[in-house]
Amino acid sequence: MVVLVVATASDPASIGPAAAFLAMPGWSPGPPIPEGMESFTNGDVRLLKHERSIIAEDDLDNRWQAATGEAVSEVIFLSKHTAVSNRPALTVHPIGVPHLREDETPPQGGRPGWAALPNPRIGPWLRLMQKIAVDQGLVPEFEITLEATHHGPVTNTPTMFVEIGSTEEYWCRQDAAQAIALVLWKGLGLDEGNTVGSWQGNSEKVLLGIGGGHYAPRHMDIVIKDGIWVGHLLSGYSLPMEVSPQGNGKSSSDVGGMWKHSIKVSYDATKAAFPGGQVIAHLDQKSFKGWQKNAIMSYLQELNIRIGKPNDFI
Repeated sequence: MVVLVVATASDPASIGPAAAFLAMPGWSPGPPIPEGMESFTNGDVRLLKHERSIIAEDDLDNRWQAATGEAVSEVIFLSKHTAVSNRPALTVHPIGVPHLREDETPPQGGRPGWAALPNPRIGPWLRLMQKIAVDQGLVPEFEITLEATHHGPVTNTPTMFVEIGSTEEYWCRQDAAQAIALVLWKGLGLDEGNTVGSWQGNSEKVLLGIGGGHYAPRHMDIVIKDGIWVGHLLSGYSLPMEVSPQGNGKSSSDVGGMWKHSIKVSYDATKAAFPGGQVIAHLDQKSFKGWQKNAIMSYLQELNIRIGKPNDFI
């Protein structure tokens, strides 16, 4: 099994960290790949470079196995991050568009109604990224943060995005690229240390974030603590809710919309990515109206998903 790190030359915040990663010791040319792609190998890590949109290349893990015979255990995409604030940031997040109906076109890749298996490294790597960014002098200029689940491409193995934001000035920053490369180097154990964030199939608690904004600040307050594992993070826009004319929102059956599907597929994907783990839902209570919170809590109870408070994850 190999770890597939994916970069695109069309994105400076992708190819910059990839180049810094490849400048570290131990790399050699990888197996030949069709479709004009390049690959490099270092232990059980494979770096794949292409020149197309990072969110448009579906099934790269399956395509890698078909081309090389190597099964992929996880995928890590390197990418730029954009934000209205233009604030410099280093981010990590799971992917998927579980809230979209089949007749909707995802604006940034993926498949409507789908959530990827979240990479178990997300929580541990957020904390590793915070440490490296502090050590490299990027904090407080750069914000180190989670993002909610969003966009594609489609994958079939545990997946995460690692990003630099939020404008071209920062996408091209060599110090930010070097920090991301160090996260990869240390996180994947290529520094001859232990890998960071490798799930061992134990019964530890895993956070399924429900509600809040795109940067999930109330979930972040929990995840920044050591030992916390992270599954999908569903912000408010991934929980579209419609109250039926005859309903009052007191139960999940009163409320239409894709929110239930979004929760269900995100929970199932999180459960599959953390075999043996205890997936616990954490609600951003302040982000919901009363009827929304009632409906969500009712549905979580129907699915036998435990609802936890911050102290329940410690």
